[in-house]
Amino acid sequence: MMTLLWLPVLGALLLLVMPRKLAWPAALAVALATLGMAAGLPVTATERYSWIPTIGAQVLLVNDGISYLLVLLTALMTLLGLAASPGQPRLFYAMLLGLSAGCYGVFLAQDLLVFFLCFEAVLIPMYFLIGLYGAEDRRRAAFKFFLYTVVGSVALLLGILTLYFQHAAQTGVYTFELTPLLSTRLPLATERLVFWAFFLGFAIKIPMFPFHTWLPDAHTQAPTAGSVMLAAVLLKMGTYGFVRFSLPLLPQASLDSSVLMGLSVFAILYGGWVCLAQTDWKRLVAYSSVSHMGFCTLGIFSLNTPGLEGAMLQQINHGVSTGLLFLLVGFAYDRRHTRLIADYGGLAKSMPGFAAVFMVALLGSIGLPLLNGFVGEFTILRGAFAARPLAAGFALIGIILAAGYMLSLYRHTMLGAVRHAENASLPDLSPREWLIVTPLLVLTVAIGLYPAPCFTLLGGPVEQILERLHP
Repeated sequence: MMTLLWLPVLGALLLLVMPRKLAWPAALAVALATLGMAAGLPVTATERYSWIPTIGAQVLLVNDGISYLLVLLTALMTLLGLAASPGQPRLFYAMLLGLSAGCYGVFLAQDLLVFFLCFEAVLIPMYFLIGLYGAEDRRRAAFKFFLYTVVGSVALLLGILTLYFQHAAQTGVYTFELTPLLSTRLPLATERLVFWAFFLGFAIKIPMFPFHTWLPDAHTQAPTAGSVMLAAVLLKMGTYGFVRFSLPLLPQASLDSSVLMGLSVFAILYGGWVCLAQTDWKRLVAYSSVSHMGFCTLGIFSLNTPGLEGAMLQQINHGVSTGLLFLLVGFAYDRRHTRLIADYGGLAKSMPGFAAVFMVALLGSIGLPLLNGFVGEFTILRGAFAARPLAAGFALIGIILAAGYMLSLYRHTMLGAVRHAENASLPDLSPREWLIVTPLLVLTVAIGLYPAPCFTLLGGPVEQILERLHP
């Protein structure tokens, strides 16, 4: 697993010194090798390396079903993001590879200091991807993204240090390792303070309402590969943090989940409502992530097996469907150099393959039965109904809103008459673009038809978490 972290970093450094014409093929080769390594990881594995023994810090990497799925998602989306970005500078590819390395560290580390460092490290490459290679308002969007996430990270670090010193005071042992910290007993008031410190760090990263305002700007201004990685991978760090650290470390504070379920439902409805008013194609897909990630947090804070399993699976589904949508928006932008919905129309006539792929991605995103989104959302709603029937009922409205704004987007961009002459001669998907979208199309259908392998991977880790909550 350590090789999985170092290979992208070494690849990024080599890219900076090689000829520019070799940079893209070399980056693809590194990403492909990393994907092969990720797929070959044992589903249960542990690696431990001494690091700073004087403060109890170590490099502890642990893989289980939850981490395995997220690592695979990261590796796949990194490869596809690179494949969608020919002709970029070497630094662009180096930043993407460095970003993926930080993500692997987040999803595998069970030493809280290493987790925090990786959690922070991803800010640097994403900041430069947006700030250097984004659209016209890229610097403001990059600064806003960085500022929001740093504020959350300060709160997260304070929570980690509180656990660290409380554990040392009780046992005499200084450690950041997750398993020993589980035995730390905190007064309920302190546990709640730590929980909300963790909440701020993770909620901004997701982002949960009302910390979501950086996301549409970052998505709109980011290059295609940056938007793909941001939506498919980086947002999952927050939900992963809740499941991996907040729930098991702070079980008593986690049980008081009514406020968090309420925020999740509000995010579902708010995100869907705002999407109905968008005129920017990319911004609409960005706001849809606020709504979709609200389903994930709703499942997590249902605090039962279907809710947690559904939330973890929906993370993968959102990464696949929204990642595919951002890739398609990027392909359209490369042809027309505009994101305004009004500048499109009738694309199905000139780009039938593109329109067909977009329809599959759209239907998967809104949860059509037999596609991936349906399985995740249905499982989440089952868990939410068992915990808070009223919350589940309101969340259903979010599915209706999603169908409304997504089908409206399809109607205005793909169907009807060709409203602008430029749209009549747009080329359909190229062979390279077909290679990029095909894996995501396959996953959209495969998870919808046969999600059992995913639930098998998730079952064991979810039960361990619930044992901490309901001993």
